[in-house]
Amino acid sequence: MKRIKYYLETTVFNFVFAEDDPVKREVTKKLFKNWDNINSEMYISDLVITEINRAPEEIKTKLLKFIEQQNPVLLEIDEEVKELADRYISAGIIPEKYRNDALHIAVAVVNDLDVIISWNLEHIVKLKTKLGVEGVNRLLGYKTIEIMTPEEVI
Repeated sequence: MKRIKYYLETTVFNFVFAEDDPVKREVTKKLFKNWDNINSEMYISDLVITEINRAPEEIKTKLLKFIEQQNPVLLEIDEEVKELADRYISAGIIPEKYRNDALHIAVAVVNDLDVIISWNLEHIVKLKTKLGVEGVNRLLGYKTIEIMTPEEVI
């Protein structure tokens, strides 16, 4: 059976330690606890690390240690990723102000991953985004990618 390649966007890691949302925290912890049973590969990008490095020191340290324990494959944001993110923005799928969200999607698409996992319901896990990304990807010859919450994955 083919191993599914998952891209984990920054919000997934943030909710591992989220005191203000115990429901999402528990779902996220369950995702990581059961990771080996999912028959999958975990990917992040250097953008995830950049975003986490902006957190307060105590949270940043916990998040970076947790990510290191998960041992995901680290992907780079290269020119192809930036160009695809720009296409998502120019198509009106993601607002320019939230370019990092477009970059998260683009890095997963360019690297031929299967699923993006995110808790970002405003710009990533949203029907408009899913349909728009699929349209741009088809137009440019990229494959379709699933965009899901951790709850949908487990």
